[in-house]
Amino acid sequence: MAEWSLLALMIAGAWFWMDSVSKREIALKIGRQLADRCNLQFLDETVACSRVGFARDTNGRVQILRTYTFDVSSHGIERMACHLQLRGGQLVAWHIPPYATQ
Repeated sequence: MAEWSLLALMIAGAWFWMDSVSKREIALKIGRQLADRCNLQFLDETVACSRVGFARDTNGRVQILRTYTFDVSSHGIERMACHLQLRGGQLVAWHIPPYATQ
């Protein structure tokens, strides 16, 4: 019985890891698009998952809610910390702080 539990745990862990990799790629693409839309430079070509939780979708189903942080720059010098949230693979919220345009 313990072997089956261990196997189930390993399968669940592998699924979560593979799902996290694919969602990170989605967050990377969305972060780049948000930066482009705001005429900002997307820095480091990377995003980092900062929080994982659960949330319900519009149909009431529980999905994984991930918050990703990323940095942008308006002039190539300063860094502005931004974030976006994915529920499943859908963008549900994002934030880019106010910045000066010159």
